[in-house]
Amino acid sequence: MFLPTLVSLFFLSSATVRASPCVAFDANWNLLAFGLNGKDWNAGTQDTWSSSTPATDITASNRPPFDAANTTCYLSQYANAIYAINADSKNPSSLYIYDAAAKSWSTQAVTAGSFDYTSFGAILDHDTNVFYALSQGNLFSLDMGLLKAANSTPLNWVNDEQVPYPSGYVPVMALAQNHIHFLDVPNVPAGSADIFVIHYSYFQPQPQAYPLSNGSAFPATYGQVTSFFQADNTVQQEFAFIPADSSATYIINVETNTTQALAAPTTKDSKATYFAGVTALVQLTSNGAVSYLPYLEGNTSTNVAATWATVSNLATAAPPSSSSSSSGSSGNASGSHSATSPSSTTTSGATLGASIQYSMLITCALCLAAFVV
Repeated sequence: MFLPTLVSLFFLSSATVRASPCVAFDANWNLLAFGLNGKDWNAGTQDTWSSSTPATDITASNRPPFDAANTTCYLSQYANAIYAINADSKNPSSLYIYDAAAKSWSTQAVTAGSFDYTSFGAILDHDTNVFYALSQGNLFSLDMGLLKAANSTPLNWVNDEQVPYPSGYVPVMALAQNHIHFLDVPNVPAGSADIFVIHYSYFQPQPQAYPLSNGSAFPATYGQVTSFFQADNTVQQEFAFIPADSSATYIINVETNTTQALAAPTTKDSKATYFAGVTALVQLTSNGAVSYLPYLEGNTSTNVAATWATVSNLATAAPPSSSSSSSGSSGNASGSHSATSPSSTTTSGATLGASIQYSMLITCALCLAAFVV
């Protein structure tokens, strides 16, 4: 009786480890949710999200377990592929590729070098299909070619250069017009961004301001960012910035150098992640709830009146949990992600550690009781 009891209790305690799901759009603007309740889902296009019919189960073989602390997902619009980083805790350097047309997964080997998967922010450049990531004070690149399935040759994170930021800077990186916009940079004023020009590998010497129409500015604080795609497959022109306190949704347009302030997320969650398509900004909360804010580029009056709504067919297929999960913070898969935050990484790690320690304590107590019996 003793051995079976130990085995069963071991699996009971192991079940406390949480998943780290992500959401992304494919190139046809179907909303995909990976790792929700242990499965993957296709919620379809925006006009179907209010349906009570459950989202389609697209769980396939060779998928990652989505069990790492900070999973981040990105859309390669040209390849119609989703790239998942940090989706496998046992193989952190593996990059998983989902071919959205074939509905299949493959695993790409990647040589990390000095790249730190526990601390980075990244964007996937639209035109070059190259990842650019800030990790431990250095800017790295990872050339994906036009991969929609893994090949046998490992890819490499290349350490390109040191960034001009202090060691404590936690990256908030957004992509627009083939430029990387760094927010919350020390000594850069609110409402402004430092800019790295990708095609010239060049940091602009002065920050760029993006004021609101009333003269105010988005705050200089940590938050999540995600870029809006263009339906005609051209470069992104706008990105959303949601401060960690979920106080507002800011849309920054790099063509007009202006900012709109839109409705704050209904769910205030510092560990929520975001992904923008063409006409919607999607939020995935840390307990697995998915909602969206409709958006029309250039239509200010419509955007200001827009409100957040639940993606009902995903909620039906994969109901959110009643308590917050310990999934890590990621920024945005449409172009940028941050695998760390000033507070959420520590909090998530502490929550997970406490959960494991508590379950081990309960397991040991129950094992002792079983042994005595």
